[in-house]
Amino acid sequence: MHISAHIFTFLFIISAFVAVRTRDIPLFVKICHRNDPNLNECVKQSINSLRPYLKTGIPALQIPPCEPLHVPQIEISESVGPVSVRSTYTDIEVQGGTSFILKSVKIDIDNNRIKLKLYLPCLEMNAHYNMEGKILMMPINGNGLAHGNFTDIDVIATVQGERYQSRRTDETHYRVTDFYVDLDVGQANIHLDNLFNGDDTLSNAMNLFLNDNWKIVTAEIKPALENTISEIFKTFSNKFYSKFPLDTLLPP
Repeated sequence: MHISAHIFTFLFIISAFVAVRTRDIPLFVKICHRNDPNLNECVKQSINSLRPYLKTGIPALQIPPCEPLHVPQIEISESVGPVSVRSTYTDIEVQGGTSFILKSVKIDIDNNRIKLKLYLPCLEMNAHYNMEGKILMMPINGNGLAHGNFTDIDVIATVQGERYQSRRTDETHYRVTDFYVDLDVGQANIHLDNLFNGDDTLSNAMNLFLNDNWKIVTAEIKPALENTISEIFKTFSNKFYSKFPLDTLLPP
């Protein structure tokens, strides 16, 4: 249910990997130029060259260790249709993100847009959760450990940006204005510990119910997740982009 909020970090890495000064770029990174007629393929190759280094992080590119990927907190408040839930996830760890397969990259320089297609074989999530509400008219509440296993994930993401004149550098910079993501999860397995104050009978029944109905639950909370991703992604990436002029991020 919650993989969307972790995928955004890998999408950021993909869309911003060239955003450093040349002298700071590790030798294993292929540099791409925006006037390259094969820019999309160049970016794809560069991303693939980075993959082996993402597990331990790349300080020169300001990329932290990604195995596991640490996310401090995610909050979800949804009351649409059959799902009415308030939940908070903290101390989140995600495994498997660096195993992504980048299917395609499409960069639209004139319209400041990046479109990505990825495939993730498997993501495993562990976190502390706090939840209360109703799912398909079934009451749910608990506070404990959450575990999720998600497989065969197809991702289509569109990053929309704009150019602006920075007062700090007096040069043209880039910033993300919108982030759209469409997810197709092949299978999900979810387990929440300590539901209903540790009542094993109710807890086991609810976990079975969640796994039997994970597609319905995911479809209902997806808009809220995408809004959360958008705000986190824009804040995180724009801090990065604001440090470098556009000609440094993607040289002519």
